[in-house]
Amino acid sequence: MYLDFEVKIPEVPGKIGRFTKGGTTYVRYVAGRTYHPEKKYNIPNHKTIGKQSLTDQTMMIPNENYLKYFGDVELPELKAGVNRSSCIRIGAFLVIRKILEEYELPAILKKYLGIKDCGLFLDLAAYSIVAENNAAQYYPDYAYNHPLFTAGMHIYSDSKVSDFFASVTDDQRIGFLNEWNSNRDHREKIYISYDSTNKNCQAGNIEMVEFGHAKDDKNLPVFNYSIAYDTYNREPLFYEQYPGSIVDISQLQFMLEKASGYGYRHVGFILDRGYFSKENIQYMDKCGYDFVIMVKGMNSFVSDLILENKGKFENSRECNIRQYKTYGMTVKKQLYASDTRERYFHLFYSDHKAAAEREQIDARMERMMRYLNSLKGQKVTIGEGYKEYFHLETYEEDGTFLFARERADVIERERDLGGYFAIVTSEKMTAKEALELYKSRDASEKLFKGDKSYLGNKSLRVQSDEAASAKIFVEFVALIVRCRMYTMLKDEVFRMEKHPNYMTVPAAIRELEKIEMVRGLDGRYRMDHAVTATQKDILRAFHLDAAAVKKQADELSEMLNKYDRQTLEER
Repeated sequence: MYLDFEVKIPEVPGKIGRFTKGGTTYVRYVAGRTYHPEKKYNIPNHKTIGKQSLTDQTMMIPNENYLKYFGDVELPELKAGVNRSSCIRIGAFLVIRKILEEYELPAILKKYLGIKDCGLFLDLAAYSIVAENNAAQYYPDYAYNHPLFTAGMHIYSDSKVSDFFASVTDDQRIGFLNEWNSNRDHREKIYISYDSTNKNCQAGNIEMVEFGHAKDDKNLPVFNYSIAYDTYNREPLFYEQYPGSIVDISQLQFMLEKASGYGYRHVGFILDRGYFSKENIQYMDKCGYDFVIMVKGMNSFVSDLILENKGKFENSRECNIRQYKTYGMTVKKQLYASDTRERYFHLFYSDHKAAAEREQIDARMERMMRYLNSLKGQKVTIGEGYKEYFHLETYEEDGTFLFARERADVIERERDLGGYFAIVTSEKMTAKEALELYKSRDASEKLFKGDKSYLGNKSLRVQSDEAASAKIFVEFVALIVRCRMYTMLKDEVFRMEKHPNYMTVPAAIRELEKIEMVRGLDGRYRMDHAVTATQKDILRAFHLDAAAVKKQADELSEMLNKYDRQTLEER
């Protein structure tokens, strides 16, 4: 793909060359060299980076390879619309635009960003969904062959995108979140799933980036990112970004204050075991919030409760939760010694989970024993983790390790607890209701998976705090849209008798991208072919059909024709 502006031909001694083909002079760059032992010399790896200008031999029209190898060079801000691709992909754009309008997101963003910046903001959100990427340097490639939200469908360069990220203020971001949450129905009782993750970042001048408990690359600093997700209406509510050294358990109380500030009163919170602490439970009680929280089955007060009730529900058909192939029962008990309230402990057992966990325990014991056997007769220091499961015998004189014996009671107790887990709720409910509520947080976990894997946001590619905050802001709006796509596709699959593999978000986007308009000799864009049966299934999930796509394609064609004429007149 060749861009529609000229840049100066790079001056890199020994690496820039030219060749002519068909009357056009191309500029190529030596990206590297490969040594061939049989020939005993290096062969250069040539990459074409552009076409030499017809009017100035020091200038060229760059392509995507130029962006790859010389991405740090400042490019012109604007690309003329008339030189956009002759093939425009419209399917995913139409779905994304429909969801944006359904949530009234363009209207909210215009209020805080202005018309011009709102268009670019929405294009960047759409780009991250469709291209599964957040790198500004590749945005022009996406814009080249997609409809855009920008005024006149102008295609901005990556340098403009970087400038835009640096210009977004905290007031704009906070204003959007305030209005987005003010539009939610605060009268209904909802449960909010709250979870967090962290992301690597190599930029050293971003204040919130610190070394912490990295989930990806342990050697890189991180920042933390959390989302509050409405499990009832199935949509993200707000997000937080905070320094990488802050642990989840200490951030929860700040999130609860934020939820209160957004007007959420009649709510409960679904939390993972990482947020479990006496202080957090007391703070939620103080705020009047209900909670559903997973607790570790191996904690002594939970394991004792499980062993106390073992055999009372595991084979009872009344306790069977068929949807999850699990059995459950509920008992009332204080959560800790000084607790002034009785909580509802929901105990669960799964045969499948029991078999898997006991197999893991046995395998772990075998690995530990083999390791201990390899240390016999040596003067070594053995970790505390081994002492939990083994009696370690050593010479008193010099500490030489002799042998290890299993602590059978400890291992048998752990195997007895295999397949069991517990959920604690502050509100009275059945074990089935508690499990369904906790399972509803799967959607928020998929948000994080989608954010890192399908929005290209495993790490931030920025060099300032302002740009980092702006990129996370764009990412959150993209998550709102992608989450809606996920739930609508999931609902459609539930209505269908079959479960086709193209009804996932990534597969659906790939299929929708095949709905294209091509430019004819008269300069007008027209649909290349009719909508396929597979595409109709996907469009039905978003309440669209072939007729609606054809109508909107004609409207887009009129808009593109109008913008291209205006560009030619301005020239």
